[in-house]
Amino acid sequence: MRMNVSAEPGAADLRPLSARSVVLSLLLGTHPPELPVKDLVRLVEPFGVGGSTLRAALSRMVAAGDLRRTDAVYGLSERLLARQRRQDEAVHPGTRAWDGDWEMVVITATGRGPAERAGLRARLTALRLAELREGVWLRPANLTRPLPGDLARVALSCTARPDGPARDLVTRLWPLDAWAATARVLLARASASRDPADRLTSFAAAVRHLLTDPVLPPELLPARWPGGALRTAYAGYQRELAASAGRREVPGA
Repeated sequence: MRMNVSAEPGAADLRPLSARSVVLSLLLGTHPPELPVKDLVRLVEPFGVGGSTLRAALSRMVAAGDLRRTDAVYGLSERLLARQRRQDEAVHPGTRAWDGDWEMVVITATGRGPAERAGLRARLTALRLAELREGVWLRPANLTRPLPGDLARVALSCTARPDGPARDLVTRLWPLDAWAATARVLLARASASRDPADRLTSFAAAVRHLLTDPVLPPELLPARWPGGALRTAYAGYQRELAASAGRREVPGA
């Protein structure tokens, strides 16, 4: 299973901003992820979002289950709190020294429908596993996160030590050159951006890209791997947003 990266470095995923994306970016980078509407009005103004547009977006987001409202304070819903945790982990992944072991997850369940299979694939990819062949997922065992216990219902997990060179296996599992090329494009664009909307767009793409970083042991990475630099740049931007919102920084930043 290959990482979802742009086909070409110049095609880095820079989506146009909407009022919804501005609000979510601000709240996802805020801890705790809630802000009074008066602060949101002030914070979204540099991104070209007016007060009436903001209020309409907030109403739609509450109705859609993106946000919860308590009096005049808006916060992330439970679903988006989980997204914030994934985003925080992407910026500050927990790792340990690698001893050569690999995590292996083998799918054992049968008779699953397409939606269930797709959901499981997305879940395993989010755990930074990669698919070697149908139903066999691997990664170096250098992450401190445990595998969810409920995976045992559909899969067998174990520790393995492949016979071949680890670097060769990594090359089969992840398109590292493509990931690195896109990361460098994003770093350059973020560094060159001065307009607040351009910076938010660049860093939103950066954190999406970090979610697909396999977080491999240093000894298995190509030279001049840009993952750390992209994390540092995004963490700095989070500090900017937190300061603007008058909130503390992301844990681990």
